[in-house]
Amino acid sequence: MKDRCGWCGTDPLYVAYHDEEWGVPQHDDRRLFEKLVLEGAQAGLSWITILRKREAYRRLFHGFDPARVAAMTDGELEAALQDPGIVRNRLKVFSARKNAGAFLAVQREFGSFDAFLWAFVGGAPKVNHPRTLAEVPAVSPEAEALSKALKKRGFTFVGPTIMYAYLQSLGLVDDHVATCWKRQGPDSL
Repeated sequence: MKDRCGWCGTDPLYVAYHDEEWGVPQHDDRRLFEKLVLEGAQAGLSWITILRKREAYRRLFHGFDPARVAAMTDGELEAALQDPGIVRNRLKVFSARKNAGAFLAVQREFGSFDAFLWAFVGGAPKVNHPRTLAEVPAVSPEAEALSKALKKRGFTFVGPTIMYAYLQSLGLVDDHVATCWKRQGPDSL
């Protein structure tokens, strides 16, 4: 039995997410866009709820191709709102299209969303050293700066707390606790 960060519990989907995805550095723009949409959808809900709905999101939002999502019509978004496989919140669903357009603008400006995003942590993962979950912050200066930059560019559902979770999930921030088997370095237990 491997020791893990306590937030993932024992649900097999959550455990697989923790072991295979959370905190693994990601550089693929489509994956970065997917997580941006899903983190926004998660606002106010548990992450396991979103994990259980991820395949429906992938189906309805064209595999998270930002160009295709930016081109979705009001009718397509209204149809998505009828699908019980996703969080049926109008603001969150319509924000996917708005954020896709803003995402494409960032790609044009910086060459990739990856280049824009990783600049907030100096191009390398920021490794924190929490011994317990209680020591893991809900926000950081990097998340606050990212949130501000995204809002300035027209993104929605990108508050600092959501952006901190986003940075963690994509491996820009490593917050695995000391007892977690994924923890690297001399401070692991």
